[in-house]
Amino acid sequence: YSIGIGILPLARSALQRNTFSSVVQPHLSALSNKFDVTSIATQLAEPRQMVVVALAQSSIPFRLQVDLGSRFPALISATGRLLAAYNGLSDSTLKTEFKKLKWDHPPSYDDWLLQVAQSRDRGYAIDPGVYISGVTVVAIPVFGSDGKMTRSLVALGITERLESKDVPKLAKAMMAIRDEIQSSQIDIGS
Repeated sequence: YSIGIGILPLARSALQRNTFSSVVQPHLSALSNKFDVTSIATQLAEPRQMVVVALAQSSIPFRLQVDLGSRFPALISATGRLLAAYNGLSDSTLKTEFKKLKWDHPPSYDDWLLQVAQSRDRGYAIDPGVYISGVTVVAIPVFGSDGKMTRSLVALGITERLESKDVPKLAKAMMAIRDEIQSSQIDIGS
């Protein structure tokens, strides 16, 4: 047996019922328009993967394509630095999972751990073309009721277009979105 194309409406329906997705969607659209980035919201899934549950493309002619339902390893890129920073994974688990990751420009494990600590200190993570050449990824954590990161808000942009001076402004805007969603008392589901 194999899963056919008929599964797509079911998957889309499940994602649309995810309250977090519907609440964050208009915010992602505004973020994409303001900063000319592709904005996504991800949710942690097993086995140790992040799934894209909402997205908004920028309006610029050349942009990065991400698909709803896309999966990627939970510890990769900026989102992975946040997961490592906030979810209390053991050093042996981190090291084992880190060795499995595929990067365009792989950092050393020690450099990555330093970036994890920096991400925790500033409250957001940056991947400046390490995961994908020429693509800067900025991510902020969204926390569950247990204080662990269960989701993230992510912005992807062409590195040369997303200058380093814009990254703090972008991260601040993303944190404001997260804070508004979390303080709205809306049940954003699990």
